[in-house]
Amino acid sequence: MQAVVRRDSQLICTEVEDPVPGAGQVLLRTLACGICGSDLHVHVHAERRAEVARKAGRANPADPAKDLIFGHEFCGEVLTYGPEAERRFEPGARVVALPYATGPGGRETVGFSNRFPGGYGERICVDAAMLMAVPDHLSDREAAMVEPFAVGVHAVAEATLDADSVCMVIGCGPVGLAVVASLKAQGFGPVIAVDYSPARRAMAERLGADVIVDAAAQSPHTHWGPLGVSPSLLQRQAAQDLGQRVRKPVVFECVGVPGVLQGIIEGVAPGAQLIVAGVCMEEDRFEPSMAINKQLSMRFVSAYTVKEFADTLAHIADGRIDAAPVISRVVGRSGVAGAFEALARPNADIKIVIESGRP
Repeated sequence: MQAVVRRDSQLICTEVEDPVPGAGQVLLRTLACGICGSDLHVHVHAERRAEVARKAGRANPADPAKDLIFGHEFCGEVLTYGPEAERRFEPGARVVALPYATGPGGRETVGFSNRFPGGYGERICVDAAMLMAVPDHLSDREAAMVEPFAVGVHAVAEATLDADSVCMVIGCGPVGLAVVASLKAQGFGPVIAVDYSPARRAMAERLGADVIVDAAAQSPHTHWGPLGVSPSLLQRQAAQDLGQRVRKPVVFECVGVPGVLQGIIEGVAPGAQLIVAGVCMEEDRFEPSMAINKQLSMRFVSAYTVKEFADTLAHIADGRIDAAPVISRVVGRSGVAGAFEALARPNADIKIVIESGRP
């Protein structure tokens, strides 16, 4: 099959062997596959990712010296099943799937595995139990957005939110936009969206953000007061004692760059929750004593559950989440290397999708 391969720190379009479905697996023909920010991170920091995975006790970290075929945001067509696989869908059915395949050492993430190539190739194997049907009215490229938007759904699910929450999303790349969309789909707000890029701020507004902040022009944290968040814990308690409504600050960090967490800790209102969804591949530093003085809580989140993935598919299918606008460009496999270069420039594209049938 044809695939885009990470080899010797380069992305090349070449012919590779077709994957063969193992026990419990299904072989899909890739119809569309999104380029994820994690793909860009791993392309640059593959050695660092492998080191961190080993330290964290993850099984089967990919060897960066060997070929990698990225792509975990995909829509595919069922081709054939491996032995002992659950055959819930007929060949030709369009599906999405949680990007997992089980090998000799346990479950691996498709696209970040030397054993299981991802959607940058023409064929892909996943565990058959991970499949979900794509409704007929959704395009291939819209269906490929289920995975990245499920990341936002999971981040929101991991926060403690209610009608008094004020949510700030720092960083409006694909993860931040997925958080904005999920918050609005579930009725939470107001939502403050913060980014340097005019295009990304405009997209956050299109997805429903209530307040848009240009990070280059002002600190986003000046907006806590006008939205009703008291500036100190004592004032918050006094307001509650008087029966006044006190808004609860929640910040979603969706940047993943050193220094961002410290900036949030310095600027955020006391008592805030910090949900860290941005993947920082480098070492970072922050001041715990400042977070302690403000009684902040911090939670790191990753991926999603099966239910969250299914809920995201349902929300995109019924229109509660409009995923299509975030797709800024569609390319063939020959355009992937150029797409990586473009996505490294925040003012260019937001989400680029690889689509089969294009050169």
